[in-house]
Amino acid sequence: MASIDPALLLSAYAQGIFPMADGADDPSVHWVEPRLRAILPLDGFHLSRSLRKAILAERFRVTTDTAFADMVALCAESADDRPTTWINPVIKASYDRLFRLGHAHSVECWQGGELVGGLYGVTLGRAFFGESMVSRARDASKVALAHLVARLIAGGWKLLDCQFLTPHLASLGAIEIRQADYLARLYSVLAGGDGAGVAAGSGAGAGAAGLSPPSPPFVAGDWGALDALGAAAAADGRATGSPPGYVIVQLLTNTS
Repeated sequence: MASIDPALLLSAYAQGIFPMADGADDPSVHWVEPRLRAILPLDGFHLSRSLRKAILAERFRVTTDTAFADMVALCAESADDRPTTWINPVIKASYDRLFRLGHAHSVECWQGGELVGGLYGVTLGRAFFGESMVSRARDASKVALAHLVARLIAGGWKLLDCQFLTPHLASLGAIEIRQADYLARLYSVLAGGDGAGVAAGSGAGAGAAGLSPPSPPFVAGDWGALDALGAAAAADGRATGSPPGYVIVQLLTNTS
């Protein structure tokens, strides 16, 4: 199966570029660099009352990296509200290679043993690049995103890239900034900073103009830090399995 070389793919992400196909049946891919970029500030996640209840009630069993290929395949499926997607076989194979190298992750939501929603994305340093999310049950994608944000907070991530702003993402706290400002944030995070030097919508002159992406290696976030919090809760006899809902809510509430 044809795929994009992992080194080339990660280099593209480090420069603010990502691949897409025009359709699931299109055999080719092209590189995308949006003029406007969506990000979700990790301290700005919107935890609505209904979403809080869904998380605390643990309506879904939430896992990570247990069904990466299935998650990508579910995101690639057509649905009534999304008749076609940009995830073709080349995209699937490319991100599967990144996953096996530890540079891609998935968050899965289950009901009765069935995968009903979740998301996947790419990690580089302390930046996480969300690729796609899907919901086949009410609130599944929202719960998955809440778990992702909590995991990134616990693990020391500084940037969550959402690529394009949608009403769904905006309702959860995502904002839109210029690509130049996004690059300035990204380069700061990859260089070990916190990415907070550029204010959204500031129109801060040159943004990242004249700057070059930092060179690896990059300081990485700790993907398993949230699991350690969940294990501590289990040791106290309060929960078992995946990190309990109250841990997720506590992390999101303390930073919002």
